[in-house]
Amino acid sequence: MTRVNFLKRFPLSKTSLHQALRRNVMTMASSQIPLGVSDGILKDCDVTQVQLMKEECILIDENDKQIGSASKKHCHLLENINKGLLHRAFSVFLFNQQGQLLLQQRSDAKITFPDNFTNTCCSHPLNTDPELEEVNAIGVRRAAQRKLNHELGISTEQVSVDDFKYLTRIQYMAGNQPEDGIWGESEIDYILFIQKDVDVKINTNEVKSYRYVSQDQLRDFLATSDSKGHLITPWFRLITDKFLYKWWSKLDHLESEMDHKTIYKLS
Repeated sequence: MTRVNFLKRFPLSKTSLHQALRRNVMTMASSQIPLGVSDGILKDCDVTQVQLMKEECILIDENDKQIGSASKKHCHLLENINKGLLHRAFSVFLFNQQGQLLLQQRSDAKITFPDNFTNTCCSHPLNTDPELEEVNAIGVRRAAQRKLNHELGISTEQVSVDDFKYLTRIQYMAGNQPEDGIWGESEIDYILFIQKDVDVKINTNEVKSYRYVSQDQLRDFLATSDSKGHLITPWFRLITDKFLYKWWSKLDHLESEMDHKTIYKLS
């Protein structure tokens, strides 16, 4: 059942819709195939990345209300995404004191979007008490601190949870790149900005390369990416096209750009 058909089937109150969506999602979550056992999808994948597919992501409805949890693998299978499965995520944009943005190129070992260039760090809060806490997006900010350390070796002493500025949320859906018909993304993504000079020591299982770019350098990079064969993650494209340069120009006064009520649907 597609998300559109599901919504048509339950054209009731918000409460009824939420309950119906929760039942549908929990049915999918409880019926997932054991990781890497009977379906063989992950049998040729990097061992470390396969283990990370066991992490429990936070399932949400389209209002970003938690309705359950499921493995990272389950959340990223297109067959589940096409049934309406949605999870919580975040995207970090880290700038140095010169105002340059830190980009990363995802490792070839990644199962989803390998070798793609993207913003500083993109990942998911997990279904744990510290990262489920929603007041002031503190759980998401804790997850962002954890993943900056895991992927880029940025120490928690250099970046505290209070350094992140939570701007807004976006919702998007996309298939894997390169396209494989198996994996994808369907997320509500918290946008987190931070400006700080940091020491980077990449985890090569997560990150292939990194660079700092100015606004003009990013525009040139994106404009020539197709001709040079560079893959760009779809969420980074969407955020850049809609918001990034405006936000980037206001690094010193981002408070005016904060919108914690709206979830922007991008496509």
